[in-house]
Amino acid sequence: MKIAMLGSGFIARFYADSLTAQRRKDTLHMVYSRSEERAQKFAADYKVPHHSTSMEEAINHPEVEVVVIALSNDLHLPAVEACAKAGKHVLCTKPLGRTGAEAKRMMELVEQAGIMGGYLEDLCYTPKFLKSLGIIKSGGLGRILWTKSRETHPGPHSDWFWNKEQSGGGAIVDLGCHCIEIGRSFIGKNIKPVEVMCWAATQVHPIDAEDNAVGMVKYANGAIGQFEVSWCFRGGMDLRDEVMGTEGTIWLNSFLRTGFDVFTTGKGGYVAEKAESNTGWLFPVGDEAHELGYSHMFTEMFECIEDDKQPAETFYDGYVVNAIIDAAYVSAKSGKWEPVQLDVWRGDTDTDATVAHTSFDEQYYLIKEEILPNGEKKLILKDKTTGEVVRHDL
Repeated sequence: MKIAMLGSGFIARFYADSLTAQRRKDTLHMVYSRSEERAQKFAADYKVPHHSTSMEEAINHPEVEVVVIALSNDLHLPAVEACAKAGKHVLCTKPLGRTGAEAKRMMELVEQAGIMGGYLEDLCYTPKFLKSLGIIKSGGLGRILWTKSRETHPGPHSDWFWNKEQSGGGAIVDLGCHCIEIGRSFIGKNIKPVEVMCWAATQVHPIDAEDNAVGMVKYANGAIGQFEVSWCFRGGMDLRDEVMGTEGTIWLNSFLRTGFDVFTTGKGGYVAEKAESNTGWLFPVGDEAHELGYSHMFTEMFECIEDDKQPAETFYDGYVVNAIIDAAYVSAKSGKWEPVQLDVWRGDTDTDATVAHTSFDEQYYLIKEEILPNGEKKLILKDKTTGEVVRHDL
């Protein structure tokens, strides 16, 4: 397929690196940038035959089949409107919108136009995430009780991120969108997010938005998805996830400490995204675009377009994430649990939050089973009738 890339900055180049990393039939055919100089440079670097400073011209080029949005958050909606009008499939970087209302409008536009809207949530396509999701879906962790996702780094590259009007917020909308969708995927996208508790603050930077936040998303089945985000973390980019279920646990470390450590006096160049130094002990990433999920993400997106199917991450998913983020911002101001306002919900409506206890026998529930250092087995039991908790040795 022939692709129009809207944007010529940091994320656009990451996307282009992924799309041109190996020989493939999908090709960059057009690039749009508001700067003629940057458009020309991007076109030259990636051998793109056409470039333009007109978004409409780029989208409506007769040979373009798919549009990739790699623009500032305030331009996502206008770009999707133009794609819907042109009838071109569109893949949009995260977050989908600045607010739930914007994301909902984008979802409606692509669905009314009959085109595919792919949500480019790359961290839900990393090899480690996909392997973990397979384990969870196979029942390896039992019922998921709690997830935690952390993304922290020294702050974004581009100036528009720091402008609350353009971006829609700070670290929550920039990084929380990743963390929220990771947790939502592990808990189950069919489970409705019902309310959010969030703390946020501007602790370091002279900006109007938050540069630190911690939040919890409560789901209809009682599960909790926790997120930790910051633009103040020094030392690079820290990406970590945890999942706790009734039958197991997963820990993921996707960046910063990945088993690849290098010491250098500083003779080299680029190390990894958000790395603050190129001297001393460094933590590079072998194939950054692949490890961040871009390869799997674009492969699935284009295959779904060809097969007329929906990808794992759609504009609907982006809308749900934005609705959760809206609730997080309300909670950060109120200091209370705030409801997630979802005008459109396509998941389960009869989720059972009842806890199913494990029976030991007709009289007792099993609380815990443990092997002691001397090899003996100890059981902690609860009487089903009286509620008495007792120890039983085997």
